[in-house]
Amino acid sequence: MEEKRGDGRKRRELSASSKIGLIALVFLVIGYQAALFLHRSAVLKILSNRDRPDTVFVIDRVLAEQILKEKEISDLGRDTFRFSSVGGGNAIAVTKETAHTPEIKSVRETYAPERRVETFRFNPNEIPVEGLVRLGFSRKQAAAIDNYRRKGGRFRRKSDFARSFVVSDSIYRRLEPYIDIPLVDLNAADSAGFDALPGIGGHYASAMTEFRERLGGSYSYKEQLMDIRGFDRERFDGLSDLIEISSPKPYALWTLPEDSLELHPYIGTYAAHGIILFRENNPREKWTVAALDAAGVLKPGMAEKLSRCLIAAP
Repeated sequence: MEEKRGDGRKRRELSASSKIGLIALVFLVIGYQAALFLHRSAVLKILSNRDRPDTVFVIDRVLAEQILKEKEISDLGRDTFRFSSVGGGNAIAVTKETAHTPEIKSVRETYAPERRVETFRFNPNEIPVEGLVRLGFSRKQAAAIDNYRRKGGRFRRKSDFARSFVVSDSIYRRLEPYIDIPLVDLNAADSAGFDALPGIGGHYASAMTEFRERLGGSYSYKEQLMDIRGFDRERFDGLSDLIEISSPKPYALWTLPEDSLELHPYIGTYAAHGIILFRENNPREKWTVAALDAAGVLKPGMAEKLSRCLIAAP
């Protein structure tokens, strides 16, 4: 519709249908913006709230370290834990993340802002997938590491973790100081623990356990492994950096009966009888491994091995 203005020019006016269309467009834009706002609000709500809260424990630092050294910690499986110092470092807050629904996990992964990469001590053989993600790995990379472990793979050394195809050089350089792979304790590990060492199968795992019993239930030094039949220097060098000895038990050389002494790999039947005679015919202050050797009680070379063992005082 047109009409003339006073200056002779024509003025255009919108028709009724055009006005309705324009109003509809305005409402459409407002509705779209409102929908985006509501969607964003819902996403932020999910991101800020959890369907179930995390569990937080605050325990003494010494007790926490004791618990984490126990073998049973591996039985905690795929749970995620976060550790932080509280109370001036005298206590540790342990946060256990709860399991969330797939819907919430999906929203978090899709809409969460750039995640904050964390750095903390971890055992690559036990840390759950969520923990790997917190360390900076993508969920796909974390799943690849977990899949390797589930198939029986183990990271025995830090260098093993570095060689994983999903661990980039930059990530490894950042995490290397925090990788904590516990050493195998020769006096605490069972046959399965020995079997996990490189070059040790079922045969040597059983032999290592049996030899420990013959020693009186405790290794005194790592090189004693080479006194096991067939356990040569090459095999020892391949795992010496992966083992340790904690709290060796003193051998009761001066109090055990003859039938127990003869089981010791450095004593045997002849020397066991000789030790009993030596104890019966010499004062206590002369009871030393050197004196046994001088008296010809021990076989050649056995005095040196026995003297390196931790022996209980007479």
